[in-house]
Amino acid sequence: MKKLITNIISDNVISALGFGSDSNFSELKANKSGVKTYTLPNLDNISLPLGRINDALFSAAEKTIKDFDKYTRFEKLMIFSIEEALSKTSINPSSKDTLIIISTTKGNVDLIHDKSQRNKLSLWYSAEQIANYFHAANKPVIVCNACISGVLAITYAHRLLSNNTFKHAIVVGADVLSDFVISGFNSFKSLSPGICKPFDAERDGLNIGEGAATIILSNEITGEFSITSGASANDANHISGPSRTGEGLYQSIIHTISDNDKFDYISAHGTATPYNDDMESIALSRAGLSQIPVNSYKAYIGHTLGAAGIVETVFSLMSMKNNMLVKSLGCENQGVAEKLNVITENKTVIINKILKMASGFGGCNATMIVKRQV
Repeated sequence: MKKLITNIISDNVISALGFGSDSNFSELKANKSGVKTYTLPNLDNISLPLGRINDALFSAAEKTIKDFDKYTRFEKLMIFSIEEALSKTSINPSSKDTLIIISTTKGNVDLIHDKSQRNKLSLWYSAEQIANYFHAANKPVIVCNACISGVLAITYAHRLLSNNTFKHAIVVGADVLSDFVISGFNSFKSLSPGICKPFDAERDGLNIGEGAATIILSNEITGEFSITSGASANDANHISGPSRTGEGLYQSIIHTISDNDKFDYISAHGTATPYNDDMESIALSRAGLSQIPVNSYKAYIGHTLGAAGIVETVFSLMSMKNNMLVKSLGCENQGVAEKLNVITENKTVIINKILKMASGFGGCNATMIVKRQV
């Protein structure tokens, strides 16, 4: 059976940089960071830089989301993002040909301390809320695999559409800031006291962010860009530490790419932790891709966890649409195990094919290719 093309027909991003793909990219082009320092009263008043979404967004969302107060912050972000992406298409979520795929790591975990809300902690609860809101004909699929969830969700949708299991897929990812998540990363001593510095010699940890993003895919409606392949692999090294040889990411890359692939750009995971960035540099070197221009978006919006793969894929799409490589903010003096071609200034260039990478706790890794349709 001939594989069908998985076209990207619409997208949306909500992040600390703003609402909408275009407004987010305007901030990226200006090399502006949405990460700001906040004092956290429930965590001994520590101050940390975070990628927090402006509360004004929810005032705007209240005007469009029906029964607004019925939904949690996490669910509102997904609904608002999906609605905006759908508004630019003719896709009907209530069609049996359309599947909703949800990517997240923690869902409604910000409600964990409220006993009256604990029935909402299960991911299936939120999935049901989203399905009911959009009158989905099919039960949503939840992808929850640490920080590769977003890339994995898109890759899974690609497999379903290329085999014509469904004709359309609405892939949405979201995660919100919470004391639970922040305290967890803080216990690992992996949070930077300043805006993070992916690939920099003085990088000292990551920033947590929140966000939501939607990508709508179709094998029936044509688009300017498409997903062509993807893979995942686990290095089975450690629950929180990646393989020192980059084995898992390397395996994912070589199962994604072919000898004929010529990449114009790589969107790395780039968390700005010492081990992650070294690992990515080693994997790219082993795969023969260390000369390809590469960046990380983490210093712009923080690490948005289960949303990151989708958020950063949309950012990469905007780079392709605008023919612009965006500076990898925070990298002033590269210092990773294997030298990379880190993008240090915005550059105008034709971008026809990119590689998106993601890595996460438990040794998981995922990669996929996005290309411009000829």
